[in-house]
Amino acid sequence: MQIDKALTARFEPFDSFWEAPENIEKGYTTFNKFYRRNYLKYLPLEPSQAVLVISCGPGYFVDLIGQLGVKNVLGIDCDAQKIAYARARRLNCRVENAFAHLEGHPDTYDVLIAEQELNHLTKDEIRRFLSLCHSSLRPGGMLAVHSLNGANPITGPEALAQNFDHYNTLTEYSLRQVLQHSGFGKIRVFPLHLYIFYENPLNTVGMLLDAVVQMVLRMSFKFYGKSNRIFTKKIAAVCHKTDPLEPDA
Repeated sequence: MQIDKALTARFEPFDSFWEAPENIEKGYTTFNKFYRRNYLKYLPLEPSQAVLVISCGPGYFVDLIGQLGVKNVLGIDCDAQKIAYARARRLNCRVENAFAHLEGHPDTYDVLIAEQELNHLTKDEIRRFLSLCHSSLRPGGMLAVHSLNGANPITGPEALAQNFDHYNTLTEYSLRQVLQHSGFGKIRVFPLHLYIFYENPLNTVGMLLDAVVQMVLRMSFKFYGKSNRIFTKKIAAVCHKTDPLEPDA
């Protein structure tokens, strides 16, 4: 594994994708559904765009983007074994570190997608990463990132503690805050839903229970004067490299 020694995480470095199931082949189907039902309505992609998938692992998102007709898509990951799976599927992926690649490719991409959670970076590293993403995007370019959700009182503290390489959690507010301070606008923060595989009847039960939990948490936070609206285990955001004078949407 080509670990970036300048970054803090060592057990699960930011430069690689760690969420693939044991059956890596099965992941090409399950993650395809997950991305389609969580991301695509917020992440419009056009065939002519240049797309970089950071920490791509076996190339799950790269595979989906290719299915959508985008030809100029590249995935990078520091783990050669994961890249081997992607290349066996003839996906355009290669072994590279995220920070070094972004530093070497200013004004190159229309879309950047970070597959690894921002929580695998320290706060200073998050700010540096977002700055590099901003520099690597063309004017008006789009960035998609995701994070563990610190607003969930059940999963937030556990997620922070259960992995030695988790250094923080973010909420809808703080994720928007750091993106704004990194020069991004038109920011849309949205929940990442787990129970989206409609062909499994048990997921319908999961959706209903999740909706009840979300309502109870929202009411509880409101009682204490907090305005949090998203309580899923993970949250994501899509934002754009905007002109400094252009107002946020």
